[in-house]
Amino acid sequence: MTWFPWKYLIRRAARKHGFLDPITLVSRLRRFAQPSSVTEPIELIRAGVAFHARGLINTRAIQHNLDWVWPFWVEKQFDPNSESFIPRAFSVTHINLTHRNWTAVGVPDFEAWPIVDPRGLVTPMWDGWSLDVWVLRDDGRALLPSRAEEVRQEQAESESSLCVRTITQANDVELATAVFVCMSEDVPVCRLTAEVRAASSGWLVLALRPYNPEGVSFINTISFDQAEHSWSVNRSESVQFHSQPDRIFMSCYKDGDVFHKLVSGSESAKVHCGIGMATAAAVFRIDGGNAKCPWRRGVDIPLAEHGTKRRAARRLARITAWPDALKNTASLEIPHERFKKLYDAAVRTLILLSPDWAYPGPYTYKRFWYRDAVFMAHALLGMNAVGRVRRLLDHFPAKQHLTGYFHSQEGEWDSNGEVLWAFAKYCSLTKTEPPREWIPVLARGGDWICRERLTREKDQLHTGLLPAGFSAEHFGNIDYYYWDDYWSVAGLEGAARLLRGCGDVKRAEKWEKAARDLTDSIRRSLEQSRHIRSCDGIPASPYRRMDAGAVGALCAGYPLQILPPRDERLLATADFLMDECLVKGAFFQDMIHSGLNAYLTLHLAQVLLRAGDARFTGLIRAVADTASATGHWPEAIHPRTGGGCMGDGQHAWAAAEWVMMMRALFVREEGDRLVLGSGLSVEWLRTRTVLRFGPTPTSSGVLTVEVRGTDGGAEVLWDGTWFSEAPCIEVALPHHEAVTINHAEASGSRCVNVKH
Repeated sequence: MTWFPWKYLIRRAARKHGFLDPITLVSRLRRFAQPSSVTEPIELIRAGVAFHARGLINTRAIQHNLDWVWPFWVEKQFDPNSESFIPRAFSVTHINLTHRNWTAVGVPDFEAWPIVDPRGLVTPMWDGWSLDVWVLRDDGRALLPSRAEEVRQEQAESESSLCVRTITQANDVELATAVFVCMSEDVPVCRLTAEVRAASSGWLVLALRPYNPEGVSFINTISFDQAEHSWSVNRSESVQFHSQPDRIFMSCYKDGDVFHKLVSGSESAKVHCGIGMATAAAVFRIDGGNAKCPWRRGVDIPLAEHGTKRRAARRLARITAWPDALKNTASLEIPHERFKKLYDAAVRTLILLSPDWAYPGPYTYKRFWYRDAVFMAHALLGMNAVGRVRRLLDHFPAKQHLTGYFHSQEGEWDSNGEVLWAFAKYCSLTKTEPPREWIPVLARGGDWICRERLTREKDQLHTGLLPAGFSAEHFGNIDYYYWDDYWSVAGLEGAARLLRGCGDVKRAEKWEKAARDLTDSIRRSLEQSRHIRSCDGIPASPYRRMDAGAVGALCAGYPLQILPPRDERLLATADFLMDECLVKGAFFQDMIHSGLNAYLTLHLAQVLLRAGDARFTGLIRAVADTASATGHWPEAIHPRTGGGCMGDGQHAWAAAEWVMMMRALFVREEGDRLVLGSGLSVEWLRTRTVLRFGPTPTSSGVLTVEVRGTDGGAEVLWDGTWFSEAPCIEVALPHHEAVTINHAEASGSRCVNVKH
């Protein structure tokens, strides 16, 4: 059927109805990118369509009903007096571009994560409806957290649970909510509790809302069971009240928001809304006059994972208590309370979002990508969660094609190098041989890289590199990205070491040669494309000038260490990014993200730390300043609102880089050396408190480092359980004398005094 004139018919139909010619349009779009065998990854297109489909529904539902009580992002983004306001004009879809912040709660190894938005709105089920809590006084005034100018919110980290607390106050009323996951009759439930302190009488309102932090989420039916005092929502989910409500109100779309029925509306026990915008409110009486004694009410929402009953039963049996999940993980002790809280929160994020597979986020990014999983595995290793990493890596072969390609998204060629590097890193830091079942996986993965290199294209700037593709998708259009090539070099080198150790010398030598050839191709490409750029830095691709996409080249310094710490091109790249791409002290990614990026800022900080450039400290502070009140980072951060403007509101890659940054302050590996304390603050040392990190795996063994300031300098203590010979250790505290301890003297436990 190739002879059938499809293009002619499509063009004719489009012009007849007044549309642009889609064939010509697509052709024009592709001219902005390098020639490639791939187009936009179908996974991205599918996600984008679903995302904007909801945005189209938001367009219909929100702007015509601004008298409803909406989530925080809508209240701000649709308010013309707010910094977050976005004109709607010709925007076909209305989506959250200003406050993509939320915090997940849950228990380890159970794949259900309720999220809480910055004003306490709770979305118990993935992509579902939400619960909000209001206070309505007898005089008609309402305390609505989503409309409050300020709230106090924190993530409380107890031994038994993660809990998000939100406190909203207005005049003589204080509303405090807490959200966490706990076990109730052997079933995980999302528990929402509310406390009200009020000097006057009124009503506590638990409201069921047909939306979440992304927008509308349909509720068609709600019914109240008087005997069980519970709501049934869409006939499949339930909200179980801890005590009997005094009154129940419900409303459908044509009658408006249930909020407007709370004063004079009639009660009802069920509602059906064909549009899917049903709302409900359970109301509890508050007798005022005793502000010191709060009124407490709460609900439980049973949680369930998607999948078969057998799978759900297996998952329930594997739920891990938080103390067990945190056992033996690296602890951080520093006098900077903010940095420490961010570290503790990041550790819990990585554990929470790695039940089997690793997920970059609890909501928008609750899907698998090798790239994010590898960075998460890197940090999990750094914080000594070794068993969790092994379980994750055992899942990696499941998405490998027979060709050897590790498929996250078609057109992204970095995954093979990343996976091979992760396997090698795990084996290096645990001093173990790769399991037998990994060997064919490694073999196919490395051979794929060798086959895909463009060695037959002669005298081109991309000769010998990986094909044009999307790479990490936030570097720009389809192009020949050095990011892909550097990861492939590191993957081939790491996998070659593993196979050589397993006796496959022939393939190991082949990959070592391929890694050297690819390194030479990168060097030659950079030299031949030098005339395109205005500095000696490494661009995103040989066909690009220096721009924000150059941040991808930093991987050659961190985490891969392909280039030495003071490589001229690497440092020129870092200087360019520092001079041209910082906003409010953090790296601003112009490509796609259009926001401050925490994890890429920390990549830049790691490169500067390796080079001994003190500017890394300002980058760390800037990242800490951009964290949410609960200690998390969205993927990209709006430079004016401080809220998320792209991606998931709790991004695991960002958490991973904070863990690795705090580790690097205490210990880094450079070749066969361990560098201790090179990132520690002189101000911290002056407090005379113990600074501590560990235990953390290294290629020489498991290490814990302690540092304490003294009158004349500092005392550095390390406790290492070495695999064999002790490593060479360099003590490199800033503004202190450097001390090098050779292999013979670096025993398992050692204390060294260094002078200021």
